[in-house]
Amino acid sequence: MNKKVVAVLFGGQSSEHEISKISAATIISALDKDRYFVMPVYITEDGKWLMYDGPAENIINGKWEKYSVRVILSPDTEHHGLLRIVGNKFKVIPVDFVIPVLHGKFGEDGTIQGLLELSGIPYVGCGVLASSVAMDKSFTKIIAESIGVEQAQYTVLYRHMIEEADEEDKNKIYEEIEKKIPYPCFVKPANAGSSIGISKVKNREELIDALALACEHDRTIVIEETIVGREVECGVLGNDEIAVSCVGEVLAAGNSGLYDFDSKYNNRESKTVIPANLDESISEEIREKAVRIFKAIDGRGLSRVDFFVEKDTNRVIFNEINTFPGFTSISMYPELFNACGIGMEELVEKLFELAENRCMGD
Repeated sequence: MNKKVVAVLFGGQSSEHEISKISAATIISALDKDRYFVMPVYITEDGKWLMYDGPAENIINGKWEKYSVRVILSPDTEHHGLLRIVGNKFKVIPVDFVIPVLHGKFGEDGTIQGLLELSGIPYVGCGVLASSVAMDKSFTKIIAESIGVEQAQYTVLYRHMIEEADEEDKNKIYEEIEKKIPYPCFVKPANAGSSIGISKVKNREELIDALALACEHDRTIVIEETIVGREVECGVLGNDEIAVSCVGEVLAAGNSGLYDFDSKYNNRESKTVIPANLDESISEEIREKAVRIFKAIDGRGLSRVDFFVEKDTNRVIFNEINTFPGFTSISMYPELFNACGIGMEELVEKLFELAENRCMGD
């Protein structure tokens, strides 16, 4: 049996660079080496592409980097693969599938998807449109609003509005935010993931600091009301026919009320409960809304859709959708489908099948 050649792209030029490494190592370890020839391709933080042939565990610790060679992904459909650069020459390496295990900017925002569309190589995950609108929380909210899915009150601010304002105008900006969104509230970069750059603020002083932090990560800032309740997540899998997982609940460590980067990846007291202990009617509402949102953004392949279940009212409130969720050993998406009887190896197989079907016009 001829092995399929799979290029796994990871790293990337985003604040989620290190998480991408861990996700990639997990996926590579799960691939059936009897069926696939795996080519890990590392994108450095300054944009270099390096191909590596060695143990997946070395991807996380970086020991492999000096043994890698430069490559680029060709947009030429005749090449249908990577170009290995040797001096002033290059060698074509045909590729059957690409898994862009890239979180955040230049990975989950439609940019790499556009390059892959030009190349004609089937790839795992959502296309250009779904990736770009799901990455930008301000546009995701517009889409959710258009289909009648309830979400937190929010307002949008742009970095240049703060940078170009004098003190008097800045105070007017802060006052307008406070009129629309009560404290405590969340300040989020519109295009960051893994909760990077997000702050929960309780007063004007904290708001000013949070806006400055968010502006370091993005030009578009979302300010959102706090929803007191349970944080739950649901996985979707498919193109036109969509499978939906059970619902999982996030129990963040600490008292901040924010499931931030440290809570997700470093604090062992943070945990997930799968399936979440919810009334069946609430779980079904979450699952139904997850599919509606996935379809509304023209999702393909996979996504994880996040919600709140408000305390006292049990209202299901949409939070965000992630078009390439984490695949680390503690990530919610693979665990949700594992609870449904779909293990990591089978999950990856299904993602390949969906990528090939979409490339053929599904």
